[in-house]
Amino acid sequence: MLSSIHPLGERARHNRWALTVTAFTMGAVISGSLMGLALGAVGRAMAPLGSTGLLIATAVAALLAGALDMAGVQAPGPSRQVNETWIGAFRGWVYGGAFGLELGLGLVTYVVTWGVYATYLAALATASPTLGAVVGATFGLGRSLSLWLAAYVDRPSRLVSFNRRLASAGPIVRRASAVAFAVLGVGLIAGGVL
Repeated sequence: MLSSIHPLGERARHNRWALTVTAFTMGAVISGSLMGLALGAVGRAMAPLGSTGLLIATAVAALLAGALDMAGVQAPGPSRQVNETWIGAFRGWVYGGAFGLELGLGLVTYVVTWGVYATYLAALATASPTLGAVVGATFGLGRSLSLWLAAYVDRPSRLVSFNRRLASAGPIVRRASAVAFAVLGVGLIAGGVL
């Protein structure tokens, strides 16, 4: 999908790329924050049972997410992506917003990292709808940033170059994400959560 939403493609479809990507970003941030808000509210309801338990679970989940991603264990989840036929059927802001809403939720499309589950647990562990919403909004924003990287793709040669770089960066980004989650888990543990 990322290789389909760039200035060159949007111009060919008579859409404005910036509007499509802004709608995507807004959709991802909105749905991510709503999911985080809901999880934070559930965490608040569970807090009397022991907020320390939620923090311990988050630390372990982050460490485990990083380890599983580094080991190459596929995260469970749906095997579907967004419906790319919408790209030719709707205006850019419509499919941009819809794709963002789906990806901001994290679990309604293909799950590429165990970190999605660790992030959800972190929103739950905040035991606060407000802080949970911040965690979710940050997740949604992170999901949308990759589209902004295509801002310079305004001719076919740049699209080819962009797709090559994107493909070669994939393994590096996956490893960096796995290491970041593992370090977060270790940091929480070392910081006295456990």
